[in-house]
Amino acid sequence: MSKHRFNSRALWTLVATLILISTAQPTAYGLEFPMTTSISLPASANLTMSLSLNSEVDLSEGAPLYTQLDKRANLFASQMALAAAVSQQVEMARTIVGAKMVAKSIMLSEYAWGADQYTCLNRLWTRESHWNYRAHNKRSGAHGIPQALPAIRMEVISSDWRTNPVTQIRWGLRYIEARYDSPCKAWAKFRRSNYY
Repeated sequence: MSKHRFNSRALWTLVATLILISTAQPTAYGLEFPMTTSISLPASANLTMSLSLNSEVDLSEGAPLYTQLDKRANLFASQMALAAAVSQQVEMARTIVGAKMVAKSIMLSEYAWGADQYTCLNRLWTRESHWNYRAHNKRSGAHGIPQALPAIRMEVISSDWRTNPVTQIRWGLRYIEARYDSPCKAWAKFRRSNYY
């Protein structure tokens, strides 16, 4: 049991060090939001396997302890690689070019939307926010790359929606799929009504 606690504590300590914390940033309303990014690691076979290995380490005489520990170390390293990749994706998406690359990748891998749908999304979010994750409409309160209104709706993805462009992109794509089925249908709605 103590090995399980150590491994979990070490994992979260390392993940916490990967999270970038910077100074507070004033918003359009003069409020200050903390510039933190949280990382939600997806449930995966590696994460589940790591937890089960912790409780199944055989300490009996003659047991292949080193083999078991090597497996656990390899799984821990893959978890850290996943956390680093997520953190790198967030940092890349803080730029316009990076946000577009992240959105295109998520569209293809999670929604199977191709280049034609990306063209519509690019037009839509360029008009809405110019792909700026800090974009905030003073009048309506819409926020982020997809200009969510009310902005707090993005919390269904993660509580770091104010400062995490990947959270905003994921919410925006989810919203488009649920409401319009595709970015091109959302873009058509925007062209008719000047909102989507």
